[in-house]
Amino acid sequence: MNDVQRTARQYRRFGEVHVQDSSPLYRRLSVAVSEDETLLELLAGLPREKRQPNLLLGAVRFLRGTTPEYPEFREFVLERRDEVIDVVMRRRTQTNEPARCSALLAVLAGLPGPFALLEVGASAGLCLIPDRYSYDYDGHVVGPADAAVMIRCSVAGNPPLPEALPNALPNVVWRAGIDLNPLDVNDDEEMRWLKALIWPEHEERRARFAAAVEVARADPPRIVRGDLNTTLDRLAADVPDGATLVVYHSAVLMYLDQAARDRFEAQVTALPGHWVSQEDPETMPGLTERLPGGPPKRPVSFVVALDGEPVALAGGHGGWLEWL
Repeated sequence: MNDVQRTARQYRRFGEVHVQDSSPLYRRLSVAVSEDETLLELLAGLPREKRQPNLLLGAVRFLRGTTPEYPEFREFVLERRDEVIDVVMRRRTQTNEPARCSALLAVLAGLPGPFALLEVGASAGLCLIPDRYSYDYDGHVVGPADAAVMIRCSVAGNPPLPEALPNALPNVVWRAGIDLNPLDVNDDEEMRWLKALIWPEHEERRARFAAAVEVARADPPRIVRGDLNTTLDRLAADVPDGATLVVYHSAVLMYLDQAARDRFEAQVTALPGHWVSQEDPETMPGLTERLPGGPPKRPVSFVVALDGEPVALAGGHGGWLEWL
C-alpha cells in the first residue's frame, strides 16, 4: 500500500468510524477527501504525522472560522494551499477537552489523597485542573452548582464517585504537565487553534472550552516542554512528600511508536503512585483484550485504565462513562 492509498484509508476510517455519529459534516468531508486524488497527492507529500484528518480539517477551520461543504472546502485548500500547509506543519492536534476529567474524577474518587497530578500531553492544561470544575453525573452533582464549568456525564455501572457535595472535589496539592509544545492559555491565537479543533456541530464543547480557558487563566498550571520519556522521571521527582502521585494522559500514546510506548509504560509503572490512561482501544490492545464485554461497541470510545487494568469505557470527548 502506497502513501496515497494509506492516506485515503485514514480519511475514510475517520469519516466512517470516528465522526460517523458525532459530526455529519466532517464525515462527508473526510469520505470525499478519501476519494479525491488531487488532495490525496497533496497530503501524501507531507510527513506521515501531518496527514491526520483532524489536522487538515482544523487548519481550514482555523483559517476560515467555519468549515464549508466539500466543493468550497476543496477549492479553499487548493487555492490557499501554502497557508493551509503552513498551519498543518506548525500545529499539532492538541485537543484539550475538559470533559475528559469526568472519567479522571471517578478514578481519583477511589484513591487516597491529597493528590499530585502529572499529565502527559497536557496541551494548555485544561485537564490539569479537574478540581476547579463541577460535575453532573445524571443528577449526582459534585462541586458547586454555580461553577463556571459544569461537566455533564451520563453514567452506566457504579463508578466510585465523590459525594454530591460542593466541597467533595479532590484535594490537589501539586500539579504539572509535560508537552512537546505547551500552549499558553493566555495566548489568544493558541486558544483559537484549540477552538478550531472542536468539531463543527459541537456547540456545547465550544462553550465549555471557552469557560475552562477563563478558569485556567486565573491560575495557569505549570507545563514543562519536553518529551514524555525524557522528562517524566525528572518532573515526578518534584512531587511533595505525602501526596499521591497520579500520572495520567488521554489520546496521547497514539502519537508514539511502539518502542516509545513500551519505554513510557516501563517508566510510569516504576514510579511510586498511580497511572491513569484514557486511550483509543487500538492504541493499547492489551487492555482491550481484557475488557469483559470485548471491544467497545460505541464509536469514539476510550478505555480508561488504572495501573494498567481497564476500569471503564468513556466517550472520546467525555459525555458518558461506563464503569466495568
